[in-house]
Amino acid sequence: MTVSDLPWPLLQSVAALADAPLANIAERLRDAALPYMRSTSLVIFTEDCTGRPQKKAGDEGIISRVAIPELENLRATLSDEVPWFGNAELAGKSRPVLALRHASSHALLVLTDPHPGGSANDQGLDVVTYLWRIAARRIQEKVADAPPSYLLESRAASAERVRVTAELTELHSTTLETLVAALRSSTLDDATARSTAIDLIGKALIGLRTLSDRTTDLVEEPVAKAFERLREDLRPLTRFGGVEVQFIEPPLNGRALPGEVAHAARAIVRGLILAMMEQADISRIRTQWDCDGENLLINVRDDGGGTLTTDSPSISGLERRVKALTGQLRLDVMPGWGADIFVSLPLDLPARPPGDVAGWNLAARELEVLQHLAAGQRNRAIASALNISENTVKFHVRNLFKKLDVGSRTEAIALAHSHGLR
Repeated sequence: MTVSDLPWPLLQSVAALADAPLANIAERLRDAALPYMRSTSLVIFTEDCTGRPQKKAGDEGIISRVAIPELENLRATLSDEVPWFGNAELAGKSRPVLALRHASSHALLVLTDPHPGGSANDQGLDVVTYLWRIAARRIQEKVADAPPSYLLESRAASAERVRVTAELTELHSTTLETLVAALRSSTLDDATARSTAIDLIGKALIGLRTLSDRTTDLVEEPVAKAFERLREDLRPLTRFGGVEVQFIEPPLNGRALPGEVAHAARAIVRGLILAMMEQADISRIRTQWDCDGENLLINVRDDGGGTLTTDSPSISGLERRVKALTGQLRLDVMPGWGADIFVSLPLDLPARPPGDVAGWNLAARELEVLQHLAAGQRNRAIASALNISENTVKFHVRNLFKKLDVGSRTEAIALAHSHGLR
């Protein structure tokens, strides 16, 4: 095969996908897949990105209406890495879809109205599956190596989603409870209709409560569950690596971990174990997690010759990941006895003194609105606190977006938090 015979369009798509930032990965994946599998929209659902669990491209009428419960229900029916064609409830109606679940991260890919492209059906499906694996791994790597700016924005988005969901839950719960009370009234004599309505509304209430609980679960992960996912990730090494990997369970009542901390912690431990296994004469590695209420405490120890150093590329790269989470890594080496590595990851972002915001050229009222935004308040609450109308708040928010060069409330909140505004 000569250079000219190589499938350059596919190779270029792979290169673009492998280098894609998280914000554009759905668009890159859809562009790469279209020659092999046409679709009206593409949706990625991943719990690695707690701030933005959905990444979407294509028909706005579909991607703007896709709901997390729909994606969870679809994912629960799939086997890892086995493409599935069929009809599924998506964006409020039954649609033909192609769905794939990534084995290690359990991320979900959905293509709506799929039709084979110019390639043969089987070959096109193989290419799409290959491209999806690259995209899913890219998401895992980007989240594991997330810089402080990403963590700030992701946590701000997570907090905003929890708050909005809580508001919606309370609103709809009150409405539905009122309907239940009305339908139970003795003035309504149609017992059958009343009984049916009560049953339907009760189920709706349960669904809303479940959605609220599920949203919280996406933002935080119980420490025991996070550790069990680590064990699952490392299972191939424990089977075939030739090294015994011991797991010391964290306390069941330990504080839940923010999603970004849980994902990064697993990546850090995987990296440490792989670095240790590169040494000669390693037979046993022990990893232990604990939680002191403020930090996730990680200890990884081997029984090798004690040849690891902080200057080695693998360890220095992991140390950068730890620092991105404002954590600490300490390596204790005992020549002839092995290495003992301690990692501490704070569960909360450190409080920062207010930064210099003079460069934003904000008017006094705009700064007040930004401070209320940073505190998580909605327009109505800001208007009430400042004794101005909601339209005036919206006016100030639009000006803030321009001056801060941001495109959403989430970005404005993250930027405010990074300058110490709370």
